[in-house]
Amino acid sequence: MSLAAAVFRANSTALITGAASGVGLAVAKLCASHSMNLILVDRDESKLKEAESSISSKGSVETHSMDVGSVSEWSSLKEKVEKSGKLDFLHLNAGIGLKGDWTDSQCFHKIFETNFFGVVNGINTFYPHFESNSSSPKAIIVTGSKQGITNPPGNPAYNASKSAVKTIAEHLSFDLAKSSPSTSVHLLVPGWTFTGLTGGGGMKEKPDGAWSAEQVADYLYQKMSDGKFYVLCPDNDVDWETDRKRMMWTMGDVVFERQPQSRWRDEYKDEAQKTMDGMKLGQKQQD
Repeated sequence: MSLAAAVFRANSTALITGAASGVGLAVAKLCASHSMNLILVDRDESKLKEAESSISSKGSVETHSMDVGSVSEWSSLKEKVEKSGKLDFLHLNAGIGLKGDWTDSQCFHKIFETNFFGVVNGINTFYPHFESNSSSPKAIIVTGSKQGITNPPGNPAYNASKSAVKTIAEHLSFDLAKSSPSTSVHLLVPGWTFTGLTGGGGMKEKPDGAWSAEQVADYLYQKMSDGKFYVLCPDNDVDWETDRKRMMWTMGDVVFERQPQSRWRDEYKDEAQKTMDGMKLGQKQQD
């Protein structure tokens, strides 16, 4: 096991945003299974109470209803948290999936306030907890999206927010590796996951192609144990190799000066499929 996964230990403290359901709740239960103290954050107070009652833990569990886009609410939360000590584990997971058109500036602002500034505000607020080079392992997890990497058409605001989150997480990892080697940073990139955000649409049962949120949490633990920064989750429809090929093709738009989002353009579709079918990638994933 790498140093990163050692953060899952009794009496360490984890704060998770978007913790009332889905991946956030699944990660909270993973932390609880290691007897960690939990601070669950979500804007939905009633779901937070349900989440709290669903968690069995030897550690403490507290909930805070707040808007992660609000700097003042983060400041208030910090005061409450620091009465008990400092964080060991911070999972910035809260996200929304609104859709709007190019004239809908409000949609862009709402998405960035939650998906991007919800991450930035959390880092700004609790960075001092992770900056000091303590001997005990600490970890920061940021939830991204494959859409922030492959950039498919249809929702530019969401894709841009998740692309920005990826950049922030990469910089944070680089900087903390120097200033605080005992703190690891990880970008969690779920695949198709049956949650309130991605699995909704009125579906009451998990589709065969989707992963459960618990599978994502278990995969996060596995990849942290392996010391990985990028936690790129497959699902039951799209395997890891296919994800890699799609990402390689997307980067090729820049390198080979193709038109952007070429994989979805009629003039490139055949070439894209043929290239990805014949693509040979070296390193194999160790599951």
